[in-house]
Formats: sequence, C-alpha cells, structure tokens
Amino acid sequence: MLTTSDEPVPIRGAVYGVALHAGMPAEVGATASAKGAPSFPVLFIKPANTFLANGGTVRLPSSMPEVEACPVFAIVFGRDTRSVSAAEAFDGVAGYTLAIDLTESGTGMFRPPIREKCRDGFLPIGPYVVAKEAIGSFDELRVGFEVDGEEVSTFALGGTRTLIAKLIEDVSAFMTFRAGDVLLAARAPLAARVQAGSRVAAVSEGLGRLECVLALEEEGSE
Repeated sequence: MLTTSDEPVPIRGAVYGVALHAGMPAEVGATASAKGAPSFPVLFIKPANTFLANGGTVRLPSSMPEVEACPVFAIVFGRDTRSVSAAEAFDGVAGYTLAIDLTESGTGMFRPPIREKCRDGFLPIGPYVVAKEAIGSFDELRVGFEVDGEEVSTFALGGTRTLIAKLIEDVSAFMTFRAGDVLLAARAPLAARVQAGSRVAAVSEGLGRLECVLALEEEGSE
C-alpha cells in the first residue's frame, strides 16, 4: 500500500491525460458537441521527459514566454486494470496525487497535442502519493491554483467520483492501465496563462502543495 512520503513521486508507468470526454468542463464539452463529441475518451500522453519533481524549474524557450497551466487531480494505479465496470473502477487504484499540466498557449484539442504538451518539464507532479485509504470521500477535496502566491482558481472534487469511475470504465474498455500508470483524471475548468518568472502551485489540504518556477532557458544557464 502506498503511503504519504516527502520524496518526489516515483512514476513507474505512463501518464495519460484526457483531451475530450463526456465529463469535460462545460465550455470544452460545448465545443466538442458542436464539432461532434467522440463516443470514447480522447487521450494524450505525458512522456517521461515532461516529469518534474516538486520545487523544480520549467525552462521555456525565449520564443515561448507564456504557457497555459492547469491544476490536476491525478490517480495512480496499483495493479493492472482492464475492462472494469464503473463499480469496480477504483479497485485497482493505489492512491492520488497532484499535477500541473503545462501546454503551449493556444493549443486546440481536436488534433493530438504532442509537441504542445510534451516539452521538458511540462508535468510537475507530486509532492507525494496519498494512499487511497487515506481519502475517505472526494466531497471535501478542493484543489486551488496559485500564481506568485495569489489564488487564481479553485475546483472542488465533490461529485467527480462517479465521472472518474465512468472514465476509467470507458478507457479500460480499449486499453490496460498498468500498475504504476497515472491518469490525469480531473482538472480546473479553465487553464491560467502564466509567464516566465512566475511561481505556480497546485494546493490541496488532502493532497499537499505542488509548486514549480517558470524561467526562460537563458536565465541561470552556465
């Protein structure tokens, strides 16, 4: 069983995000409906080069002084999970953590966002994994997002458990979550645009505080 630790999250598998699905925030869902919503979730990946430990620095090229940042509630699987029902969806879950999904500004979700989401350091994650048993209910969980010490948004996880269970059911119908895989399961309705020089943080009383600094590549280089 996973326990709370001050060590950086040891990601042992793949990280999957959800670009489009029925439980997306209203403004994204409305756009998807206008264009024809997919019958199954559309996924994107965050490869290993994007992983960044709590307190790390994201280096941005000079041509990209601004990015979009979104706080995320993430699920860590403890065993292989395939073709499960919504009622069984959390049986294979080991614990939960926070992430900050960084994306090039202006990225659309109707073509695979590979370069736009997969630059080095574009997934701060942590600060640790909280065991599933330590979170009795999602109803009191909230995730806030801070930019330079000021909260700019917050979202509540109350009511999301059913949506996440259905998401796991739908995705596991066509692929297997391996032990150690991470699913970026719930996020703020809107991303914030943040600039190089900013310190951003995802904060939750039940999940800890995850922060990183954005800097231009030239800054601090030797």
